[in-house]
Formats: sequence, C-alpha cells, structure tokens
Amino acid sequence: MGKIVVAEFVSADGIIENPAWTVPYWSDEIAAYKSAELDEADALLLGRTTYEGFAAAWPNHPEEGAYKDKMNAMPKHVVSARPELEWNAARIEGDLAESLAELRTEQNLLLFGSGRLVDFLRANNLVDEYRLVVYPVLLGQGLRLWNPVDAEATLALADSKTLGNGVVLATYRVSSPTVTRPTFG
Repeated sequence: MGKIVVAEFVSADGIIENPAWTVPYWSDEIAAYKSAELDEADALLLGRTTYEGFAAAWPNHPEEGAYKDKMNAMPKHVVSARPELEWNAARIEGDLAESLAELRTEQNLLLFGSGRLVDFLRANNLVDEYRLVVYPVLLGQGLRLWNPVDAEATLALADSKTLGNGVVLATYRVSSPTVTRPTFG
C-alpha cells in the first residue's frame, strides 16, 4: 500500500505561496532532505498551477544530477481539466477522491505546492504524512497551508531537525483522521 505525502516549504505563519523567500536559507541539509523524499516517491501528485510551473522549469533547469533526472523522469498525476499534458504526466480521471484513493493504494505519491489540492486531500482524509520545511519568517499574507476545511486530524511527530539557520525539518504522520476535543465544565 502506498501513501500520499504533502511536502511543503512553509513560513512560520503558515504561508506556502511563491516560496522565493526560502532562497536565503537554502543549504546542503535541505537539499539532502528534499532528495530523500523524492527518492521515496513513485510519482508526483500535482495541481494544475504547480504542474504548469514545474513543467516549464524542470526540463531545462540549470541544476544537473540525480534530483533533476528523477524529477523529469518520474510519472506525474495532475488534477487538471486539460486533456493533453506533457512532461511524463497524466490527468486524473473520474471522481477525484475515488481516483486518488485508488492511486494511493498503488503508489507512494509526493505532492509539492498545490494548496487547493492539499485542502481537498485533507477534507477527504487522503493525506498520510506531512513533510514540512518551516522557515523562520513571518509573511503575513499569501496562500496558507492550513486553510479552513471541514476536516480534522491528529498528527504524530515522526521526525524533526532544527538547522543552524533556524529552519525546521518536520515530518508528521496522520495518526487519526479526527480530533478528540476536550470538553470543559
């Protein structure tokens, strides 16, 4: 059985949009973390906007090596209304929740960006793990990772590491799709 892993660069206040603000913090440790998560994946799961950005950037990306090669070669499952996709990608057909649940039984899927898709996955209890690279910045505005959706979950911290530059690498597994809320008096 596979799993769906949501991997995000996120500010301390939860912003994931346009992560150009991550560049000053890039390090060999972050690169190794991102390479390991890509190596564990069988395929990428992407929303349309993220797919289009990646498809425009990665085939001609100046980086050379195994990461670029794997990023370009691995299958991509895309949530999009466009019938034709390139860059080793296929559009997810049929009922989205059912199709994703089926893909999840067959493959380890890694999702980058794709904020609206993350909301959909959370609302349908389809996220198995979150791998977050949390940056010590407050951005105030932008697309947030934790948008209000009709879903609750309890997360178990599986791994964490604080880097010398203040970035935190954190892996959370969804241990329960619902939260038990305490009652008070």
